[in-house]
Amino acid sequence: MSFYDDVYQVVKAIPCGKVATYGQIARILGSPRASRAVGYALHDNPTPIVIPCHRVVNRFGALAPAFAFGGRDVQAELLAKEGVFCDKNYIVDLKKYQWQEGLE
Repeated sequence: MSFYDDVYQVVKAIPCGKVATYGQIARILGSPRASRAVGYALHDNPTPIVIPCHRVVNRFGALAPAFAFGGRDVQAELLAKEGVFCDKNYIVDLKKYQWQEGLE
């Protein structure tokens, strides 16, 4: 399996109603300095419905300004349908919505 495939497997595990950060996914994969590579993998997401990349935010909880499938508004809409809301600056409250996997 490639690094991208590993990223996709972790992203598929993020529960509906939760988000993870790029760095969190990199740490789960044992490559804590690979958060940028996680972003590249998600930008190349071959099946965005199956691999819910909209559940991934930056370390501050900010949505991706160039979300690969329609921009921040689309990402915010997809998250809101799952009960995850962001503020007017497109920032998700990580204390409330962050998936706890890999944070122990």
